Amino acid sequence: MTRVAIIGGGIGGLTAANALSRAGIEAAVYEAAAELKEIGAGVALHPNAMKVLRAIGVEDNVRTVAGRSHWQFIRNWRTGRVIAKTSRQQQAASFGTEGATVHRADLLDVLAGALPAEVVTLGKRCTVVRPDGDIAVARFADGSEIEADIIVGADGIHSTVRASLFGPDAPRFTGKICYRSVVPTGAVRGPWPYTEGAQWLGPHGTIVLYPLRGEDLINVVCHYDDDSYRHESWIAECSREEVLERYAGWHESLLRLFAAADTWYKWALYDRDPIPQWTQGRVTVLGDAAHPMLPYLGQGACQAIEDGAVMATALSAEASDPLTGLARYERTRRPRASRVVLTARERGLSNHLPSPWAAWRRDLSIAWRRHVNRRDPEGRGGAWLADYDASSPDVLAD
Repeated sequence: MTRVAIIGGGIGGLTAANALSRAGIEAAVYEAAAELKEIGAGVALHPNAMKVLRAIGVEDNVRTVAGRSHWQFIRNWRTGRVIAKTSRQQQAASFGTEGATVHRADLLDVLAGALPAEVVTLGKRCTVVRPDGDIAVARFADGSEIEADIIVGADGIHSTVRASLFGPDAPRFTGKICYRSVVPTGAVRGPWPYTEGAQWLGPHGTIVLYPLRGEDLINVVCHYDDDSYRHESWIAECSREEVLERYAGWHESLLRLFAAADTWYKWALYDRDPIPQWTQGRVTVLGDAAHPMLPYLGQGACQAIEDGAVMATALSAEASDPLTGLARYERTRRPRASRVVLTARERGLSNHLPSPWAAWRRDLSIAWRRHVNRRDPEGRGGAWLADYDASSPDVLAD
């Protein structure tokens, strides 16, 4: 039996472990942290991700802990005018299932809970990985080493595995920053806040809201053009006052929501070009380690989930030859993931249009797309994302 060691116990790594196990492939996960956890933040799971979660048997458990919403809106930053709205039923009719929004910690709990306890080893920080002939080797900070038929780097945007194979990356600052918070719905003063999923599009900025844990929490992600702050860490805090000042003039419901948040995180958005190779020998990468992307499509976690499913299918289809399986995995996934990276980059520009005239033309284009193409309910040309089923053997490249 092929033995696969996965470096990183995040969403992509745990999804891969579940998919590999269901395909009859031995998987082991090595996570640097002492416990499986995420910062307080949500994640949007679009239909393409939910198809994979269905295939690995965890969809129902994810929906149990998901936010409760029936509509997805695109709104004007100042007036709240609805530019477009899509129902969950429309999503399901168009793409075979509807999306969900969940707290990252809840999603990790579901994914880890579907695995035998011995699959995940905590407190194992990888320092280097090397292909070594008929095996691959990973060394950890405690001096220990493991061998496997295949090693997968699922260790995030600052991947040790990717750096071991291809050297350090070359991130490019985008001139954009991001603020994030999770707000208890009951803490918001005044009228009941919008708890449906929504994107608010404005000059130089985008705000994304969606519910978590039913309607108990609202996940808030705010983007803005700002070339003065360049710190990429997800855990750097900033003041509530900074956020309120930044979005002064935006819709009053947003400002009431922001005022109710106790903790805000702030980080700079860096972009990376798609890398031309994911695999070297018996070592490969997935998720942010393979294709870090800007967040404007909400596809970061979704693409990592797709990676795990396709990897399991490819290795299962080439059970006697893991190297051929890895080659099919990369041939299948790299073109699609690279397209998502570049499309997310373009969407960031479209969302932040400073010109009212350009924004009006964008909004008109959204309305026209929705009118002429019923399979594009959002009106932004994203059906190719949601339509994909990474759990199907038919997606494998020859």
